[in-house]
Amino acid sequence: MPRVSRAEAESHRQQITEASARLFKERGINGVSVADLMGAAGLTHGGFYGHFESKDALAGVAVAHAFEQSAERWRKRIASQPDAAAGRALIVDRFLSAPSLKEVGLGCPSVSLAADVAREPASAPIRTAYGDGLEALVGILAAVEDGPDAAARRRAALADYATMAGALMLARATEGTPLSSEFLAAARERLQVAAAPTTTTPTGARTTAPASAPARDRAPARKTRKA
Repeated sequence: MPRVSRAEAESHRQQITEASARLFKERGINGVSVADLMGAAGLTHGGFYGHFESKDALAGVAVAHAFEQSAERWRKRIASQPDAAAGRALIVDRFLSAPSLKEVGLGCPSVSLAADVAREPASAPIRTAYGDGLEALVGILAAVEDGPDAAARRRAALADYATMAGALMLARATEGTPLSSEFLAAARERLQVAAAPTTTTPTGARTTAPASAPARDRAPARKTRKA
C-alpha cells in the first residue's frame, strides 16, 4: 500500500480532529468509538494510530480545537459591533439563543463536555485542553465587561459565563418542556440587567437604566447560530 504524503497525513489528521470535536460534543467522550470517529472523518479505522497514540490523546486535541473555534467566533462577533457593550450583548444573545439547544455539535464545548471532563482524571489531556479553552473564553468575555479594573471585569465575566453555561445546560436537559425556554429567557434577562448602567438620583437612590435591545433585534438572524 503506497505511503501518503506529509500533506495528506496532515489533512487526514485535521479531518479526524474536526470530526471528533463535533462527535465528542454531540455524544460525549465515551459515547463514540475510534471506529465511529474515523468513519465520520471518512477514513479507515486502521489508520488512527498513525495520527494519535490513543483516544485520550485525540480527545485533548479535539477539545482544544473546539474551543479555538468558539474563541474565533466570539472575536469576530465582538469585532462586528460598535462597542464593547454591544459585543457582550451579541455573545450573550447567541449563546442563549433557541438554536443553541439543538446545535450541540456546532456549539461551545464548555457546556456539552462539562460532565465528561469532570469525570476524567486530572492528568487527562482533555482536562488541560478544557481548562485552557475555558480560560481563553473567559478572557474574551472579560474584555467586553464593564468594571473599574481588570479584576472586577474578570469576576463579572466568570459570573456571566457561569450563568450562560448553566442556563444552556439546563435548557438542553429540559428541552421540550416550558422550563427549557424559561431558563434561557431568565438568564438572558438577568444578564441584560447586569449590563445596564447604574446611576444615582439627586436623592441618592440608585437606578438601573433599561437594558439595550438584544443583538438579535438589531441585526438580521442567521440560519445557523453557534455558541
